[in-house]
Amino acid sequence: MSEIQGPGGPLPTIPDDLTLVQFMLDYQHPSRPPIAQQDAWLIEDATGRRVNVDEVHTRVQALANAFRLRWNIEDNDVICIFSPNHIDYPIAIWAAHRLGATLTTSNPTFTSEELQYQLNMTKANAIIVHPSNLHVALDAARAVGIPAERIILFDVPGVAIGSQTTISEFVGEGMSKPLSFTERRLKPGEARTKLAFLSLSSGTTGKPKAVCIPHISPIANVIMMAHTGNLQTAPMKKRSYRPGDVGMALLPFYHIYGLVVVMHFAIFFGMSMVVIPKFNFTDMLKSIERHRINYIPVVPPIVVLLCKHPDALKYDLSSLRALKSGAAPLSAEAIKQLSERLPKMSIGQSYGMTETCTTVTFPQLDMHIGTPGSAGRLLPGVRAKVMDPDGKLLGYNQPGQLVVWSPANALGYLSNEQATKETFVDGWIYTGDEVIINEQKDVFVVDRIKELLKVRGFQVAPAELEGHLLDHPDVTDVCVVGLPDEYSGEVPLAFIVPTPAAVERIKKDPQEEARTKLSIMKHVADAKVNYKQLAGGVEFVDAIPKNPSGKLLRRFLRERAKELQAAGKLSSSVSSKARL
Repeated sequence: MSEIQGPGGPLPTIPDDLTLVQFMLDYQHPSRPPIAQQDAWLIEDATGRRVNVDEVHTRVQALANAFRLRWNIEDNDVICIFSPNHIDYPIAIWAAHRLGATLTTSNPTFTSEELQYQLNMTKANAIIVHPSNLHVALDAARAVGIPAERIILFDVPGVAIGSQTTISEFVGEGMSKPLSFTERRLKPGEARTKLAFLSLSSGTTGKPKAVCIPHISPIANVIMMAHTGNLQTAPMKKRSYRPGDVGMALLPFYHIYGLVVVMHFAIFFGMSMVVIPKFNFTDMLKSIERHRINYIPVVPPIVVLLCKHPDALKYDLSSLRALKSGAAPLSAEAIKQLSERLPKMSIGQSYGMTETCTTVTFPQLDMHIGTPGSAGRLLPGVRAKVMDPDGKLLGYNQPGQLVVWSPANALGYLSNEQATKETFVDGWIYTGDEVIINEQKDVFVVDRIKELLKVRGFQVAPAELEGHLLDHPDVTDVCVVGLPDEYSGEVPLAFIVPTPAAVERIKKDPQEEARTKLSIMKHVADAKVNYKQLAGGVEFVDAIPKNPSGKLLRRFLRERAKELQAAGKLSSSVSSKARL
């Protein structure tokens, strides 16, 4: 079988002579829904401050002017943003793009050494930082030779900032002085090569790589998603995605999901985004209630909390109309639980990567609940192949590696020719994910190919077991890893975060821990073939390590499992002899 094309095409024209800021602020693309007056582009969660399009234009122009006056930012300079979400985060990005600069956005939980790695790799020469991250930023900047005067702070109400300059001070200076720059216009085709972002890959299997993302990539991905949104045939009041809705900007802007899908697509599609700096589940519920939020892009751990956390029943979530989960697989069991708890809300999934400049699939907007277990439907403009390990093309409903082409694909990895050759081949991206695609072009992610367990010659997908385990009443969160085993090669071991109720039972009766673990193992044994059962046992932990996009950091728990095994401390493992 040949390649599979996403339905809903052809796409409208994708401009290749615009920067991202010009596309967002200066250009009316036909896929942008008409809206009489977008009330606000950005809403500050804590204060309720609303920033409309006129203020966005003013602040972007003034900040760009100050960047040139103070820092002499020029074409192809790199600016790092080291901060949680902030209402001026998009303003800073678009101001830098006015000058032709490239942005590299950094995880605000990075240590000084991790930030130094990113600054050195991307050759950033200025940093925009949140006050809470200032000490780390100053330390990293000293180490790489960035002077303190090239660090400015986002303004945070009630937080003292000392002598460091703030964004608002830059904006004030930029407004008070004559324009110091002439914005460069791209030549036809230049948006395909001029870099907008150097975004770090997830780093779940090693050190992060900087993905080279040209301006056309986020522009194309926004158009692909907006075009899909425009294809909705239901009356406006019954649509899942609507211009004029209020969305939640909680997912981190430094990550490609938050950067493109939340910051750019949602605003482009006419939504007002409530900018929330830091995740706290109860505070998130309060924000939904306070701002009457309609649309929440999330990651699977938030879905699990919506299903199981008692606070989810304490707040008015009736405004919610659409949830989109991405960044990691969401099981059919979790979707069923969520739909029972919030039956009026549409639920769908989306799949993408930093390397694809985000979404390859999108929720099935013609369905209230997306196809159970699917990661969404291929977007228009996407071409997909499913390939076996020998490179043979497979057909519908056959599992194999997903290889994709779209107009949003990134260019490759910065200064890493070998990794680029392995992932980017003739414009196609080898995702490293095993998938199944059905005749409706729905994509089902089986698992990361690297993360598949090999049990007695059989492949076992951790994500399948994790989805099933989350349906157990004593399980709050879970990660399944392979435990080395002389007989089977490896066997599944489940690290489980027990529910508060289970923890209380165990505190009252120590024997309850063993009974609970056996109940969890039986839950799998009753539903799965023998080689998928938890022969490695169950270990209780306080938390499952994840990166901020919600992906499980399995390597940490693999190492922990090996350490426990070597020390003879695995409490529930089954011996090889017993399995013979």
